[in-house]
Amino acid sequence: MTTRRATAAFLRLALVVLCVAAAAPVAAVITADAALAQEQQPRQHRIGLFDFLFGRRDRQEEPPPARQRPAARSAPSASAPATPPPPQALEKLENARAVLVVGDFMAGGLAEGLQDAYAQSPGVRVEARANGSSGFVRDDFYDWPGQIGGLIEEVKPAVVVVMLGANDRQQLAVNGNRERVRSDAWTAEYAVRVGRLAAAVKQARVPLLWVGMPSFKPSGMTADMLAFNDIYRAAAEQAGGEFVDIWEGFVDDNGAFTPVGPDMNGQRVRLRGSDGINLTAAGKRKVAFYVERPLNKLLGSAAAPGIASLGPGGAGPAAGTGMLEPAEIDRTQPISLADPALDGGAALLGADDPAAGDRKLGTPVEKLVQEGLAPAGKPGRADDFSIAPAAAPETTSTIPETASGK
Repeated sequence: MTTRRATAAFLRLALVVLCVAAAAPVAAVITADAALAQEQQPRQHRIGLFDFLFGRRDRQEEPPPARQRPAARSAPSASAPATPPPPQALEKLENARAVLVVGDFMAGGLAEGLQDAYAQSPGVRVEARANGSSGFVRDDFYDWPGQIGGLIEEVKPAVVVVMLGANDRQQLAVNGNRERVRSDAWTAEYAVRVGRLAAAVKQARVPLLWVGMPSFKPSGMTADMLAFNDIYRAAAEQAGGEFVDIWEGFVDDNGAFTPVGPDMNGQRVRLRGSDGINLTAAGKRKVAFYVERPLNKLLGSAAAPGIASLGPGGAGPAAGTGMLEPAEIDRTQPISLADPALDGGAALLGADDPAAGDRKLGTPVEKLVQEGLAPAGKPGRADDFSIAPAAAPETTSTIPETASGK
């Protein structure tokens, strides 16, 4: 009887071992999602090996309280600070001084930059008269030397600003022949047309500022602009105007074209469009920055920010300033420290001295070096070493008195 019970217990134990071995691979493939779902359900008491062998009843366990996850705090939306709008342009005065900007599409961008630059200057207004497709080559499309006089009469500017030539890389008709760009005949005819425009501004007796071309992305265009700038500079200076060179502001350290660079505040920004030709808003403002300094000299106090009023004739130099020949200046020769005599004379070096021929020796320095004659000192001066004769001491005779007084 005891043997039977032992055998039955052994078989039961072997059966349990086999069941556990068969269930182990199945339990290993349980996914994470199933485990998570099981955690969310109330836990139940599982039948263990001890309960199976000894026949104990299942024990009901109370499900643990459901865990509540803290609600995720919504992070406050980090809105970027709004960029302050640009200051509103002040209303221009009735007699504000006009700046006439003429030229091609580059001049149009320059005019926008100047309008931003003088937005807070009521005494200055910028008048843009640019023609984007114009140039000196296609004078049949737009003749700048012939049109500038009428524009000056219309606007009555205090200054004319020219920026022109970006469209001129094309053949030019010279004496019925089509000349290639920058050939000898082409260059000669082109310089004549440029000079005509500068001369027309000079004839109107209005100051002239000629802004040079910057570099461009096409290498051939950059090389042509360098040659064009030499022609513009010569024409502007011959007409009494001023050439504004902006080349260094749009090239890198090696002198090559660069679409990005420092703006007027030194911040690295994009200055040119994707085509490498047109100017961005920062590029337009940078070109205007180069023009502001010479322009302010001509505008005078009219360029002051927030100016309340201008005189009847405006402020600054009169029209025509900068277009006249410089006045002759009578320069005086420098004064030699050894030439004038040390007697209070004030004769300049090279002055005519009628008595110079009668002198055997020249200056007191010459007398001292050649003959050892020092200049006579003046009484009371530090170099007066003369010794005055000593005055005789005053003597007084005294008669000794006797005891009796006689």
